[in-house]
Amino acid sequence: MTLKLCVAQLNFVVGDMVGNAQKIIDAARSAYLEGVRLLLTPELSICGYAAEDLFLRAAFIAACDDAVKTVARELAGLKDMTVVVGHPTGGDSRTRSVAVPNRHNAASVLCEGAVLATYAKRELPNYQVFDERRYFTPGQNVCVFEAGATGRKIKVGLLICEDAWFEEPARLTKAAGAELLAVINASPFHVGKGNEREQMMRRRVLATGLPLVYAHLVGGQDEVVFEGRSFALNADGALAGRAPSFVEDRFVVHVNHAQDAINLVAYAAPERSLDADLWDALVLGVRDYIGKNGFPSVILGLSGGIDSALVLALAVDALGKDRVRTVMMPSPYTADISWIDARDMAERLGVRYDEISIVPEFEAFKKSLAREFQGRAEDTTEENIQARIRGTLLMALSNKFGSIVLTTGNKSEMATGYCTLYGDMAGGFAVIKDLAKTTVFRLARWRNANDPYGTHPEPIPDRIITRPPSAELRPDQTDQDSLPAYEVLDPILERYMENDQGIEEIVAAGFARADVEKVTRLIKTNEYKRRQAPVGIRVTHRSFGKDWRYPITNKFRA
Repeated sequence: MTLKLCVAQLNFVVGDMVGNAQKIIDAARSAYLEGVRLLLTPELSICGYAAEDLFLRAAFIAACDDAVKTVARELAGLKDMTVVVGHPTGGDSRTRSVAVPNRHNAASVLCEGAVLATYAKRELPNYQVFDERRYFTPGQNVCVFEAGATGRKIKVGLLICEDAWFEEPARLTKAAGAELLAVINASPFHVGKGNEREQMMRRRVLATGLPLVYAHLVGGQDEVVFEGRSFALNADGALAGRAPSFVEDRFVVHVNHAQDAINLVAYAAPERSLDADLWDALVLGVRDYIGKNGFPSVILGLSGGIDSALVLALAVDALGKDRVRTVMMPSPYTADISWIDARDMAERLGVRYDEISIVPEFEAFKKSLAREFQGRAEDTTEENIQARIRGTLLMALSNKFGSIVLTTGNKSEMATGYCTLYGDMAGGFAVIKDLAKTTVFRLARWRNANDPYGTHPEPIPDRIITRPPSAELRPDQTDQDSLPAYEVLDPILERYMENDQGIEEIVAAGFARADVEKVTRLIKTNEYKRRQAPVGIRVTHRSFGKDWRYPITNKFRA
């Protein structure tokens, strides 16, 4: 016999229970007409992942309960159709004077209008971007249900995300009679995470001897991106199929059962390069943040430098040229090649391009402050004034036309404080805040060699990539006047901030002590800036934001 299974790899919106439920209903109806009799949706598909402190609201949980009932009712007429939906359930005994059920990250098994079973996630992650112990109580039970047409059915064991990273939930599920593991997930992307998941699930398959289907979420939600890439593994650990990444998909798996053995067959999307994944993650992060929050368009300051160039290319790939506006704001120190290259890139991509000189405003500021600053040489104060004038102009345009400002700072700058509060940090969404500067250069070269969205085969002028980076806030300035070379800075940043290596360990790896101490000191002393930075896309396993929680007032020094 054969069971046709479908993973509804869908892009949900947090808090849109009505819209999310309708997506599930539409997917189930379409799949049913194609012969599917088991539909899996991702973790917390009813409410979206992650709803954070909305989980603490009784009205939110009630709306989720209503949405689950709606899905069950609307699909009641589909004979033998089983649908698994993820949702929160229960209350919170900490906030009530009477005993009520605990709140769970759960999934319900729906069939012909009835709820056959509800399973509560057993293993609750509480690391990196995860806060599940803040909101949920661990489940204690297993869930095995039957799926398929009347007659011989297949026993499916249900797990939710983190459950499958531990041995016991899968082992107990097999002991309860499961013949196939169905794992529903909302696992945030970082570079290389797709392969990590497949390797971990392969271990689970080999330990239990059961085939496995991994149903994953796709879409952007504030800082995090989910890439889809649902997959299926046979009992020997071999890949049976894989859904495409970063797009919605109905991933169909044929579950063939014969002679007490189950064999899974599905389409396998090809493997991708890490840079292709990275580009698509950033594009999806921009598209969903702008789209789900209802912004009509974006605006950014185009400087002729590599960071703003990369953000522009990403924005156009995400939104199209008609929803992107650029503004070049030359100062007294802006080189001619900067505006020439900025204009060139804007023309290549066909976006609106304007030039607004900040020289009059800069001179006015200096005149207003002349008496206060008398006898003092120009320094970073005057540099920051220029950055803040630009930030003010961009925010004024944002207010007038409703376009959100995309900031262009990278992770190396955010780490070391090489950025200006209320200046280049002013804006609504920080697209590349989790990209080290060396990654910015590499990804720019990748994009010039690839045109995944058909917007332009080589959008970034070569000189933008090859010239030394500079803020152009004083004569002949380069970034390396203030910072170690990025080829030195970025590996130190990765070791210290992302991998928690100590100073002595980094020095022992061959880095100069002076560089290590300078970079780590800058990271520590610029926490106050990062706390005021806009939200941005997380693409590494540790980003500044939810992954990094250090006190601003802090006297500890290693």
